[in-house]
Amino acid sequence: MDSAKLSPTKSGPVSNVGDNEEPYPSLSDYHDYEPNLEFDDSELQQTPNSGSISADFIHIESNGVMTMGTSPVAEFTDENYEEELADARDENFDSLIFTTSSYPEVGEDSASEQFSGIAKYNIVDVKGDDSVGRKVIVLYASRLPPAKEIDHGLLLNYLKYTLESYVKQDYSLIYFHYGLTSKNKPSLGWLVQAYKAFDRNYKKNLKSLYLIHPTSFLKFVSQIFRPLISAKFGKKINYLHSLKDLNEVVPINKLDIPSEVIEYDQKINGNLPIPSEVDSLSQPAIPTQQFGVTLEFIKENYHVTIPPVVKQCVEYLEQPDALETEGIFRRSANASKVRQLKEIANSGQILTFEDPHEAAVLLKKFLRELKEPLLTYALYDEIMQFQSWSKDEQLRNVSILVMEKLPEDNYKILKYIISFLSRVMERSDLNKMNAQNLAVVFGPNLVWSELVSMSLAAIGPINMFTHFLLQHHNQIFMI
Repeated sequence: MDSAKLSPTKSGPVSNVGDNEEPYPSLSDYHDYEPNLEFDDSELQQTPNSGSISADFIHIESNGVMTMGTSPVAEFTDENYEEELADARDENFDSLIFTTSSYPEVGEDSASEQFSGIAKYNIVDVKGDDSVGRKVIVLYASRLPPAKEIDHGLLLNYLKYTLESYVKQDYSLIYFHYGLTSKNKPSLGWLVQAYKAFDRNYKKNLKSLYLIHPTSFLKFVSQIFRPLISAKFGKKINYLHSLKDLNEVVPINKLDIPSEVIEYDQKINGNLPIPSEVDSLSQPAIPTQQFGVTLEFIKENYHVTIPPVVKQCVEYLEQPDALETEGIFRRSANASKVRQLKEIANSGQILTFEDPHEAAVLLKKFLRELKEPLLTYALYDEIMQFQSWSKDEQLRNVSILVMEKLPEDNYKILKYIISFLSRVMERSDLNKMNAQNLAVVFGPNLVWSELVSMSLAAIGPINMFTHFLLQHHNQIFMI
């Protein structure tokens, strides 16, 4: 793989991320095959000072797990790794990374009990959608505890468990590197295990990997992983040197960025103003605007209950060819085209779509950018209690919540959208979108808190509530 593919990008806005990529990869294994290993012999030729790694400190245990030995490389940091690796060799390491395939399997215990010791650190989180409708997974190195206080095998299982609900749709991964030290960093052996544990099912729909505040450590790791990383996967890696750059991809006000990361960014980049989605949505609205306003505003100016952008998206997606599109609502669309469609909708003009993914992403984007979620702030706490309701209580409680506590216009719009989604489910044999898949996609776009940003702990109850709503829509809405 060309080393330029992993070179840090220049610091600056990345507003065109996704514009030039292939926006709708097929779900077919035949058409979207990505081999686990892609390399040629020339890439394994290292110059004497290329920063290769010695294999004499890497050991294979009886169960096949690779661990790091006593070499000083195992304790390298961003400051000393070049000196420590000056005389290293990599002849045996390459063979090890290609033959090591054993890693801890997910146990049979309940997830809440099995992963409670890992979840408390908030190392991984799920944060709604990015600018082109992809689910966002976030990893924070600064929240890793000292290595001796955490089971890294269990951490790997927890990461896999967290991603399992999202790997069937397009998603983005953000990694905040600041805060990784010699005390809390996992071994290189664990990193190799992790990369190989996340097989093609996890990598296929990962559309962008954003590495925030990259350092010499990440450059070193990219060299080590070059034989493992396919050319296709390498193109997904983006180095961002500031939070301002990240804000172009995901509004940072939606991320629970640790204070020490913010302070570090200010230290290296200065106190640069970082525009947020909240700032952009606070601009005075024009009468025809539909995105970033309230439902009351749209009704007052358009004199309809169902917002025109919702109706136009649904009417287009209800066509048989669109309704049967494999992966509808799970695939992203061209970023520049989505921005263009948003501007057209905000000008009050009729929308024209070139493919179903554009309409699907625009519908999700409209719901996500409402001033108040469709299921309202007032109902958030009750929805979060869904898991505590007994099966006998669920239908009654959800019906009361939707029929009696939801404002009338919100109810009509919700009924309109859920009725449409029920027709999507009817063709799940072709589009692969059953109630569970649709709940994962739509749940966080229907309800969120006014006081706190979306978190992994909140997404579970929200998705379960949405799943129940879809499964029992006939009883709840009396359709």
